[in-house]
Amino acid sequence: MTLIARDEADIVDAQIAFHLNAGVDFVVATDHSSQDGTTEILERYADDGYLQLIHERGEFRETEWRTNMARLAATELQADWVFASDADEFWWPRGPDLKDVLAAIPSRYGVVRAFWRNFMARPDDASFFAERMTVRLAATAPIHDPLSQWRPNAKLIHRASPDIVVGRGNHAVEGDLVPLRGWYPIEVLHFPVRTQAQFERKASLYTISEKVRFHEAHRAAHDALSDRRTAEAYRALWVDDEEVERGLAAGTLVADERLRDALRELAGQQPVPPRGGDAAFFPVPEHGPALRFPRPTVVDDAAYAVDAAVLGEADIVRAQRRLDELDRRVASLERRPWPRLMRGVNRVVTRRRRRGAR
Repeated sequence: MTLIARDEADIVDAQIAFHLNAGVDFVVATDHSSQDGTTEILERYADDGYLQLIHERGEFRETEWRTNMARLAATELQADWVFASDADEFWWPRGPDLKDVLAAIPSRYGVVRAFWRNFMARPDDASFFAERMTVRLAATAPIHDPLSQWRPNAKLIHRASPDIVVGRGNHAVEGDLVPLRGWYPIEVLHFPVRTQAQFERKASLYTISEKVRFHEAHRAAHDALSDRRTAEAYRALWVDDEEVERGLAAGTLVADERLRDALRELAGQQPVPPRGGDAAFFPVPEHGPALRFPRPTVVDDAAYAVDAAVLGEADIVRAQRRLDELDRRVASLERRPWPRLMRGVNRVVTRRRRRGAR
């Protein structure tokens, strides 16, 4: 697993330990100027031999960093499979563990999609995030609002390659690898908004460089921070008990306690206490993955198929938006003086050639 982290002390310990116990052999992590204890957590895993740590400062160069880590995994670490994760993502295999799921993929395929399961923010009562955030969105139709934090999207896991290019957000990769389409053997449990303080830190990241292109939801968070409206923006993202009850009854929300229970199992505590900075660490496996994941039931598969269909519809809309953007860019180029001048020159040359032919 490759990982980019910046001020994620409330979650990064659990995230790394979970994946080491789910089948990941090694982690390559880039720490981007963290100041909240994240660096110390990453250093602890590095000292214990589970992680290679890279320090970066300055503007956020996501594609460059993800690509470099993926290539390092292929060339120096002899990885078989690589996936680029964020600290708020937990890759949940629909099988015994990540290794078993990936071993089932035919050798001709090199890229597999995994889609987000977005967990709703809950009122911050200072408890551990996984203890509070146990309901997720169950959209029956795609959310097309570009300002939404909850739009359906897919992440990728790919065979190790020294020539791979990992795109922004790990939503796309470039390389000589054949994608396996229509099958999603891994879920990505996604916890993007956990507390107001974390939301404000996340929004502040988007002020680092005007060269960095963020999607509209990130830009909206930045604007809220600039206008001192983060409390209002954060409140708009979380659901209270009454909203949860209505959502569960309507089928727009689903109770999902899988991560909570898995982390309780690792921590040996119920419930798991808040963690961060130099707090106690989750244990890592000594003899293979400690977590075993139950196989989905028929009911689970049916609900999963609905989510996959929603993602497919969202992909079509995103593709159309990219085409529309390309059309606008081409039209803008054609309106510039140089293309108009060249069209005029071409017309003159064509006319002269025709006269010469006559």
